[in-house]
Amino acid sequence: MSVRSGRFTARAMVEHALARIGKFDGGIGAFTAIVAERALAKADAIDARHAAGKPVGALAGVPFAAKNLYDIAGVITLAGSKINRGNQPASRDATLIERLEGQGAICIGALNMGEYAYDFTGENFHDGPSRNPHATDHMAGGSSSGSASAVAAGFVPLSLGTDTNGSIRVPASLCGLFGLKPTFGRLSRARTFPFVASLDHTGPLARSTRDLALAYDVMQGPDPDDPACTERPVQPSLFELGRGVEGLRIAVADGYFAESGNIEAFEAVRRCAKALDAAEVVTVPQAAVARAAAFLITTTEGGALHRERLMTRAQDFDPAVRDRLIAGNMVPATWVAQAHKFRQWFKGEMHRIFERIDIILAPATPCRAPKIGQATMEVGGRTLPVRANLGLYTQPISFIGLPVVTVPLWSENQQLPIGVQVIAPAWREDLALRAAWALETAGVARAPVANLE
Repeated sequence: MSVRSGRFTARAMVEHALARIGKFDGGIGAFTAIVAERALAKADAIDARHAAGKPVGALAGVPFAAKNLYDIAGVITLAGSKINRGNQPASRDATLIERLEGQGAICIGALNMGEYAYDFTGENFHDGPSRNPHATDHMAGGSSSGSASAVAAGFVPLSLGTDTNGSIRVPASLCGLFGLKPTFGRLSRARTFPFVASLDHTGPLARSTRDLALAYDVMQGPDPDDPACTERPVQPSLFELGRGVEGLRIAVADGYFAESGNIEAFEAVRRCAKALDAAEVVTVPQAAVARAAAFLITTTEGGALHRERLMTRAQDFDPAVRDRLIAGNMVPATWVAQAHKFRQWFKGEMHRIFERIDIILAPATPCRAPKIGQATMEVGGRTLPVRANLGLYTQPISFIGLPVVTVPLWSENQQLPIGVQVIAPAWREDLALRAAWALETAGVARAPVANLE
């Protein structure tokens, strides 16, 4: 890294990030809070340790930022809402922030997001939209909208997002980034504002597979503060990247994942399949039902979480979020029980597929980024609501907690990218990262910084 090599100081890296944010974020809307004093103090401490010949960590001096549902000590954890603004500031950082800073990374602020993470567009009702840095009249995607905007704009090389139904993968696809949704329970959710406890994941977004893997590696490990994050061997995925994909059995998802999208989504998958020499095609059984079941579980668990707020402060919600959460409180219990029963069946079916396949390729979004304010989109010959359907390819996968790396692809003469999901078996993030690395080194996937000048 640059600080460890002596090329830059940690202070210089933080100052550069703060200056770029100050110059351009007014037109992007990625940040909701900046912790400049804290960041500069940490940078000075790192520089002092380095000057004294002491270890400074694998991520020394790397600026990063976190979705504003991660606790940052001294900052109110908004979770994209108006209601949370009356809360006390967090007294301690979220576990993943602590782990990144334990390796020398420096948190510089909190990032915009969809209200209570119930969003695919990145259009926050209270703080305004996070804009796509590659075309600022287009959506960044949600709910980790600021997490994607900040990295694509070159404000930070790394950010933290969360993914319940696609909230890392959709923004990564629309903003042209590498994003990792790990296996459910792999990375701690401690001191993050919840949405759907049985579906919530945490993970990083970055502009390279190497940065993604490095951040993932230092964030691994069990956490007693998150009951889902239990003991698992730490997987040194960074050191697996150079192995490439030789010997991996790679397939393309057809059926549901080859329908309901635009040609650019399927062409991106085809390009990845060609580069990886994917020799097989697999059908994911009942994927549409999996998506419907994910919707049911999401709206009922989310509705239960927010029931008291809905009864006392309904007027302070984004109306679209409020109405879906109210609906979630009206879903019959038998429907929810059926959704969970189907979830177990679907998990077993996917496990059987992964007994003979190592990687599945599928679209990340059905189209490139729609325009901000756009209510409907033309997808696969149909007119669909944007807000509900940007995640139609991501929901069946997070429904059973599989690890996915989203890789960004660009077409000639296109201003906006589109992503492909690289899906691996549970607990095999290393396989997805190896395939993503192979696509990046082959020049198929890339994540350039947006030109904001």
